[in-house]
Amino acid sequence: MSDQPAEATTYNFQAEIQQVLHILVHSLYTERDIFLRELVSNASDALNRAQFQALTDRDMRDLDAPLEIRVKLDEAAGTLTVSDSGIGMTRDDLINNLGIIAKSGARAFIEAMQAAKNKDAAQNVIGQFGVGFYSAFMAADHVRVVTQSHLPDEPAWAWDCDGGEAYTITPAERAQRGTDVIVTLKADAREMLQAWKIKEIIRKHSDYVSFPIYVADEDTATNQQTAIWRQDPKTIEPQKYADFYKTLTFDFTDPAKHIHVRAEMPLEFYLLLFVPASNQPPMFSQRKQPGLKLYARKVLIQEYCTDLLPDYLSFIHGVVDSEDLPLNVSRENVRADALMAQLKKTTTKRILSEFRKMVENEREAYLDIYEQFGRFIKQGVALSPQDKDELLPLLFFPTTYNDSAEPTTLGEYVGRFAANQKDIYYIVADDLHSARRSPHLDAFKQRGIEVLFLTDAVDPIMLTALDAFDGHTLRSVDDSGLDLSEVGTLNEQDEQAKPEPVAEDAFEAVRVRFESLLGDRVKGVRASKSLVGSPARLVSDESDAQGQMFRVNRLLQRDYELPVKMLELNPRHPLVHNLSRMLAAGGGPLADLVVEQMFETAQLQDGIHPDPASMADRITKLMQAATE
Repeated sequence: MSDQPAEATTYNFQAEIQQVLHILVHSLYTERDIFLRELVSNASDALNRAQFQALTDRDMRDLDAPLEIRVKLDEAAGTLTVSDSGIGMTRDDLINNLGIIAKSGARAFIEAMQAAKNKDAAQNVIGQFGVGFYSAFMAADHVRVVTQSHLPDEPAWAWDCDGGEAYTITPAERAQRGTDVIVTLKADAREMLQAWKIKEIIRKHSDYVSFPIYVADEDTATNQQTAIWRQDPKTIEPQKYADFYKTLTFDFTDPAKHIHVRAEMPLEFYLLLFVPASNQPPMFSQRKQPGLKLYARKVLIQEYCTDLLPDYLSFIHGVVDSEDLPLNVSRENVRADALMAQLKKTTTKRILSEFRKMVENEREAYLDIYEQFGRFIKQGVALSPQDKDELLPLLFFPTTYNDSAEPTTLGEYVGRFAANQKDIYYIVADDLHSARRSPHLDAFKQRGIEVLFLTDAVDPIMLTALDAFDGHTLRSVDDSGLDLSEVGTLNEQDEQAKPEPVAEDAFEAVRVRFESLLGDRVKGVRASKSLVGSPARLVSDESDAQGQMFRVNRLLQRDYELPVKMLELNPRHPLVHNLSRMLAAGGGPLADLVVEQMFETAQLQDGIHPDPASMADRITKLMQAATE
């Protein structure tokens, strides 16, 4: 037997809990049924733990006790008691579970309750901060917890609190393993002693709890007991899914999508998965890591099983329940055998299938999801090559097509190919505004060739694995080897309106001046065949993926070197004409300032300038010269 004190011991709560209790004790919110929801949820968790313990611990106390929850009502004493035959608690468990909560959770709860302006807001707040048990004090003058641990030699203990600054732990008696939470109700909360009211609350909030909940002396369980994921999807109303999602994730908002699957062949399993409405985790989420809740024959095996989904789908919440899954002796682990691999494959395939259906039939709803989680899908292209073909139809990109903000799929892009177009063209930039103004687009605009905008930080990572789609090569618009002379349709009027280029010998003088001044900062300087309205641009002669590796390393906060590129000059641009005349007249320091500024402007437009602020002094000198 444990070495425990035999007399009552009083402990002071943390300051954070005292604040929580003060708010709840003096709460004006009338939706007090919240506390019953929380106590039933705690009881269900205790039963889950006892159920699993019984699989491996044949010496646990009351091994064959029925797993159930009972809600007892005593009008004369004014008490409501929630009893379970779960895992029970030791004296230390009482102190750690009921006397201590995370300071951050308490502080967040306090702020959220103060911000809650109505009963609905308060109902969403309760239970999201690890303080669900304390919600009993919304309706209680006093709470007593009597518990008997599953450990054979552990005595029973009682925990008492009236909502003040302290609680008391005393030795107690309880015939069987489990816990009683005895709530002495406030005078204005005595309606909670009516059996019909309790049943109504249970059916609203706890109908899916997989253990029977008995009210008063009735022998028939109030709840359905069948977990929602084991029910027929055709019989479940959308609100039921939303309610379960909020209970599962502690999210305030409805999910963007739910996926409910019941399968019998080749495996018998149940899936209930949710896509959140936002990529930001709920402010007070208790989710410690990605993963799905894994059940085997209704027994919770893992709280966060990461073996059921690829990393790129880690934003998915939900439950997987299998009748066929073999277990080892540890609750924390499941054998990574063929069955787990099959479950992962099936789960992933079903999610991607549902996304494809949304692309075809619920485009706007899918785009809402994609806006939040598109980065995950793109990471999947790079990191899960086995799923690449399934993921490519799910990608969307903004494009130059009709200057529309509406994103497009790769398939839609291919369907709009210009005359003689064979490749898919894209531009990588730090943001959409910069991409639209890039000098690389001059020739594409002139010939009516559509270009994809890749402005997401993870796009360069995606490009490491995305070199083609449906037989069409992806090519960057800054590829120095691009030849668009036979692609698209050139506007003859625009062609005729082109200004004359700088004479060859004069341009050569300009080119040499650039090369000598810039040195190894460029791979070379040459005349551009594609620039129209811009004086210069930087082009790459590396492979598309390699040319973007600096962006990948920058995103991953690794050391990186900026790429050295070829500088192309537009011989027809007025600035090049002016610079040519300046050099013919002797050049001087001002000409060198123009050369440097043209180069660094091209760097800036490509998003590879190492220090944009350093241009300020030079720009000032150029403006000063222009105004003399």
